[in-house]
Amino acid sequence: MKTIQNFFDKTIDFMGRVISWLLLLLVLNVLFDVVMRYFFHNSSVGMQEMEWHLFAVIILYGVGFALKTDSHVRVDFLYDNFAPSTKNYINIFGTIFFLIPVAVLIITGSTEFIKDAYITSEISEDPGGLTHRWIIKAMIPAGFIFLIFSAISYILKNIIELREVKK
Repeated sequence: MKTIQNFFDKTIDFMGRVISWLLLLLVLNVLFDVVMRYFFHNSSVGMQEMEWHLFAVIILYGVGFALKTDSHVRVDFLYDNFAPSTKNYINIFGTIFFLIPVAVLIITGSTEFIKDAYITSEISEDPGGLTHRWIIKAMIPAGFIFLIFSAISYILKNIIELREVKK
C-alpha cells in the first residue's frame, strides 16, 4: 500500500512542479499585457483571455496538490483538538463521502459542456480572442480527475497512518 501511495505522491509532486511553471507563465503573460497596454497603447484580447485560462488551470490542478500537501482551507478550531486517529477517520470519511462524489458529479456534468463546445467549434466572443474553447473546458473534468487521483493518495496516506497508530 505504501508503494502505491508513493507512486501517487510522486505523480502529484510532478503536477505541482508543472503548476508552478504555469504560474510563472501566467506572471509573464500579465507582464507582457501590462507592458503592451501602458507603454505601447496596444493590447491583445487573446493574451488577456490566456491569463484567465492559465489561472483556471492553475486552480483546477492546484486543488489536488493542496490536498496532498494538506494546505487547503479547513475549519481547524475543532479538528486540531482531535486525536490523530480521529483525524484520520474524518479525513477518510470526508474524502470518500464528500470530496469524491462531488468531483464525480462535476466530471459527469461537464462532459456535455465540453462536447457542445467542440461540436459547435466554440470560440471567444471577442474579436482577437482565443479559439478552441473546448480545450479550456476540458480542463474542468481533467482537474477533477486529478483531484480524485489526489484523494486516493490522501485516503491511502490516512489508512497507513491509522495502521501505524494501531501498532
